Amino acid sequence: MSDVPVCPRHPDRESWVRCQRCERPTCPECQRPAAVGVQCVDCVAEGNRGVRAPRTSFGGVLRRGDTVVTKVLIGTCLAVFGAQQLAPDLVLRWLPLINDDARLYSNAFSAATWWQPLTSGFLHGGLLHLLFNTYALWVTGQYLEPLLGRLRFTALYVVSVLGGAVGGLLLPGTAGSTLVGASGGIFGLFAALFVVNRQLGRRTGQIAALIAINFFIGVFVAGISWQAHLGGMVTGALVATAMARGRRGRPALQWGWTAAVAFAVLALLAYAALRWTL
Repeated sequence: MSDVPVCPRHPDRESWVRCQRCERPTCPECQRPAAVGVQCVDCVAEGNRGVRAPRTSFGGVLRRGDTVVTKVLIGTCLAVFGAQQLAPDLVLRWLPLINDDARLYSNAFSAATWWQPLTSGFLHGGLLHLLFNTYALWVTGQYLEPLLGRLRFTALYVVSVLGGAVGGLLLPGTAGSTLVGASGGIFGLFAALFVVNRQLGRRTGQIAALIAINFFIGVFVAGISWQAHLGGMVTGALVATAMARGRRGRPALQWGWTAAVAFAVLALLAYAALRWTL
């Protein structure tokens, strides 16, 4: 009986071609092109395990494909808006952020409704409000998410939304107001866009003008919380600065400063929740 070489993965197949690395027979299905000849899939997988994933200049993993986090955030806003239309009483009772120093509302923000600073960022006051915020999120996300990476982009957005809630709760002129919308997070992304472009030596005039125009619209137009915009903008700038400080291979520094900003925001939210119960 003659010894016929067979593929280790497919013993029923004759394989006269050998892997250039391990010299085992490999069938056409298991062959992978190499610099010289072919390698088997096992050797290719073993080699890839020792290769670090390429990263962006801000430390994010360089990925090919869609901006997944941006799409998930937009999809969540759309889903919550749909729920507002189907069950408005239920949604509007539990998700908005209500700043009530006069205790006029039974669901005013307190330690018992700790989720409201985040969930209010996915509610919107109408279709135009929703369209503007999701469009702004889409445009900024297409630039920032690939540059920062998914995890850093998520942290930037979430902490900015919470920072917007801090502004809406603690700055003057917000008593008795109900805060909804992703604008705090959007202004955080705007500010991050400014910081990132400045760090990379790119032009910042257009984004600075965009921030100024939209901020002053909120100041002079009734029904818009400039306080939430300011809170989100300051928070986004701080988080982006933290990420920029550690961009040269120092992720621990990035996350340390980001955690410090997040802790400060949470401390201010805790103060806002407790001051109605003290």
